[in-house]
Amino acid sequence: MLNAITLFVCCQFVGEVAARGLALPLPGPVVGLLLLFAGLTVVYRRGRDLPVALRTTAQSLLGNLSLLFVPAGVGVMTQLDVLSANLVAVAVSILLSTLAGVLVTGWVMWRLARTEDLPPAS
Repeated sequence: MLNAITLFVCCQFVGEVAARGLALPLPGPVVGLLLLFAGLTVVYRRGRDLPVALRTTAQSLLGNLSLLFVPAGVGVMTQLDVLSANLVAVAVSILLSTLAGVLVTGWVMWRLARTEDLPPAS
């Protein structure tokens, strides 16, 4: 488990360094997540399965993911006056970003469903 967490933190660190060093318009953790995804894709394409420790750690983190939203919720509650002053802009932003997310997800699923050689679900 410690090796898997170290891998996650290292990917985040490398992503942060890359995002700042290359002045990317993405947050460092997102770049790190893309690097982790690329690495896992290479492992999968070579016919290897994910390490058990990595899978177990990821499932544990996902099982407790809701705890990571507590600080964000507290931050929103402390800024209610700013939120209420910009309510229309925030509401429009939430609606448009949700619509964009649904459209992109639908398009990706449509594209993936068209391919005939999908890997088997595990």
